[in-house]
Amino acid sequence: MKLLILNGPNLNLLGTREREIYGEDNLDDILSGLKSRFPEIQIEHFQSNVEGELINALHEASGKGYAGIVFNPGGYTHTSVAIADALAAITVPAVEVHISNLYSREGFRQISLTAPHAIGVIQGMGVAVYALAILYFRDLYNAG
Repeated sequence: MKLLILNGPNLNLLGTREREIYGEDNLDDILSGLKSRFPEIQIEHFQSNVEGELINALHEASGKGYAGIVFNPGGYTHTSVAIADALAAITVPAVEVHISNLYSREGFRQISLTAPHAIGVIQGMGVAVYALAILYFRDLYNAG
């Protein structure tokens, strides 16, 4: 099975950005930990601060044979109709993840334009949200 981990804006700053919210792990540490934990799953990753590049990655997902997408849209969660439309248009299932609990943060962060187009949302459990989403896909496809 092949999964895409897709990260939006500012997630390249993990490990240095607001550590009290996002923790100490940087993106490379998170990805290497996931690849070590799930050696049977081919994990590919893309991160961009550019909305159009994230949309292109979503559009290209089915042609690349991904069984699923683990997607942290970052700040675009609350603002991007275009990314929401891209999620609605593709056939590859996506799980939306957020490191922090959006419901414990500012009001504008409690609205997700993208969540209605995901098969589920996992949030507030630190970087473990990525592993939880991978476990979901692994169990989904192993059960089938």
